[in-house]
Amino acid sequence: MAFKADPFVAGAASAGLFGIYADLAYTLYGATNSSPQTTELFAGERAATLSKYVYLGHAQALAFGVFGSLVGKNWWPIIATAAVGATMQVMYMHALKAGQGQTPPA
Repeated sequence: MAFKADPFVAGAASAGLFGIYADLAYTLYGATNSSPQTTELFAGERAATLSKYVYLGHAQALAFGVFGSLVGKNWWPIIATAAVGATMQVMYMHALKAGQGQTPPA
């Protein structure tokens, strides 16, 4: 007799994986990057350095997402980390654009 997963349990597991990997991705960005607010404040002086760490955050988050998806044989870890990466990219690019030409705080 084949095992048939309860749809409620399968949905809860998928939601849990998404939440866990989204949280992991946000934690990785928080550990490696200045905040978008700091990026905006210092965009004129340090745009290249600030962007470099955003891309390093992307690489780390996606690596963990790919690993989680492969090990768990489930798409939700990579979907979660990609969604967070896209959100962070938009936020940091907005911060860089808004901060260009602004005088950094003293």
